[in-house]
This record gives sequence, C-alpha cells and structure tokens, in this order.
Amino acid sequence: MLPNARTPHIDRLRSLPKAEVHAHLEGCFEPSVLEQWAAQARVPMPRPRERLLQFEGLADFLHFLDWACGLASTRERLAELSYGFCKRLSDSGAGYADVIVNPTHWTAWHGRLPDMIDAIDAGFAAAEQDGLPSVGLCVSLLRTQSSDAAAELVDSLVALRHPRVVALSIDGNEAAAGRTGPRFADAFRRAGAAGLRRTVHAGESSGPEGVRDAIELLGADRIDHGVRAIEDSALVALLVDRQIPLGICPTSNLTLGVYASIEDHPIDRLRRAGVVVSINTDDPVLLGASLEGEYALCSQAFGWSDDDLRALARNSIDASFANAGVKAELIQALSRW
Repeated sequence: MLPNARTPHIDRLRSLPKAEVHAHLEGCFEPSVLEQWAAQARVPMPRPRERLLQFEGLADFLHFLDWACGLASTRERLAELSYGFCKRLSDSGAGYADVIVNPTHWTAWHGRLPDMIDAIDAGFAAAEQDGLPSVGLCVSLLRTQSSDAAAELVDSLVALRHPRVVALSIDGNEAAAGRTGPRFADAFRRAGAAGLRRTVHAGESSGPEGVRDAIELLGADRIDHGVRAIEDSALVALLVDRQIPLGICPTSNLTLGVYASIEDHPIDRLRRAGVVVSINTDDPVLLGASLEGEYALCSQAFGWSDDDLRALARNSIDASFANAGVKAELIQALSRW
C-alpha cells in the first residue's frame, strides 16, 4: 500500500515548476550504456554491472567518473548523453538546468575543448527543438589543477564565447586537495570580469572554511553543496546577508557519507535560518536520485508545507543562470501550481 499511497505526492512534486542548478553531466551515464561502450572499446568494467554504481566513498566515485567519461569518445555519444539529460529533466518536471561539465574527466576530448562544447551543445539543441527543457553549461576546473591551467581554461572560454556556456565552476575532492581558494582566485576574478557567472563546490568534504573561501576569494554567485556552513554561525549569517544560494543535493550527501541520515542533514536548518537553498540531484543516475524524489525525501523528513515547497522551487529558479525570459515563464507557471 505504501508505494501507491506515495504516488500522488510524487506526481504533485513532479508537476512543481522548478529548475535544477547542481547536476553533473558526468553523473548521467546509464549502466547498460556504459557496459555497451566498454565492450565496444574492449575496456574492462571496474565492477560487475549489477554492482557498478556501488561506491565506497567520494574518492572511489571520482575515479569511476574518469573511467565512464573516458568511454564517451565520440561526438555522437556526447550528444546522446546531453539529450538524455534534458529528457530526464523533463521527466522530473524541471523547466531549466545549469549542468556542470569538467573537461579533465573526458580524456578523449583533452585539448579539444571547443569540439567538446560543440558536441554537448548539439545534444542540448536537439532536445530544445523537441520541446525539452533548456540547459546552461557550467565548465568546471578540477580542484587539483594548477593556477596556470585555470587561467588557460578561462582564456579559452572567454575567446570561445559560446552562448551555451554560462559559468565557470570548480569541483573535486576538497579533503584530498586541501585549501585551493587562493590558487584559483585570479581565474575566477577574470571569469567574472568577462561576464561568466561563478559557481563553486565547497563545504562538502571540507568544512565551513571552504564556503568562506568560495565567497571571499572566488566571488561565488552560487555555492554547490555548502551544507557544512551550518557549523559556523557567522558564515550562515554571511550567506543570509548576501543571499548567496546553496545548490544542495541531499541523497548525494547521504550516499557519499557527509551525513548519516536525512534527519541529520542541515538543509532544513539552513532554510529556517534564512539561507537561500535549492534541491538538486548532483549525479542523478549514478546516485539513483531524481529531482522529484529529492523534494519528496526532504518534504517527508521535515514536514514541509506546499508553501515551503513553492518557496524552494522559486529559490531554484532565482538561483539559476537562466535568461530572464525562461525565469519569468517558470515563475508564472509556479504561481499556478
């Protein structure tokens, strides 16, 4: 009886007009597709297919991303993956997404950034022509890269000026890399000066100090994760004062061991403190997360009302890097929900 009882709730959450602002293209590989591509390339699978998405932690997860992305070696495969992302968005009731792609993971495309972005754009453009949601691309640095590599990426993005690219991002394992904000401050400053938005992974495997660096050194317009800001009341006050949104991914935080249970997760405490929070999937296929499922998980854990859900959806739209027309359409749709 329980699954049937929950179906209307999920359907209502699916119909909630919303955006997604923290999702990685690298996290959208279906196991069956990976198995097929690996067989064609004669590359061994890291684990049997039935256990392919069972990760031992963040480091194991990031190694897996490198393996999976290495199989997406053709324009057609990258376009297919991008189209599939838009289909998944539509199925979850999202009207727009900012999606992160980190070129360091995609070994077949190293040194070919314009071609890679063009292939991804082809998939998104085909999806939009078919009436699926529009997507902005956030091109990401890896936290272990050098300041010279960061400068090179920014120079490439500024020279390319591809209309699909909306932001510079940075991701990777904070705990393994240590403090990196000072190393990337100049690259983020120049990206902002060139008109790119700035979104920063912080406060996941690092503590609140990573979030503070994201704000003060990297000029973050939005922070991906940011949950461990809850450990520093002055930092929470800064996030509230500057209204810097957090793109929070509850299932990701649970699966990768940041928090032991949804009841321990600080998303509701941050929301109640006045921080702008949105709900996202991070790596939806690899972590078994859907956008409507994330809303359901939190709604049931924290007793959110329809007004709370509407406010969270509005946060996601406002925090996105969508153009004004797309935002206006989504906000109008939200008012009718």
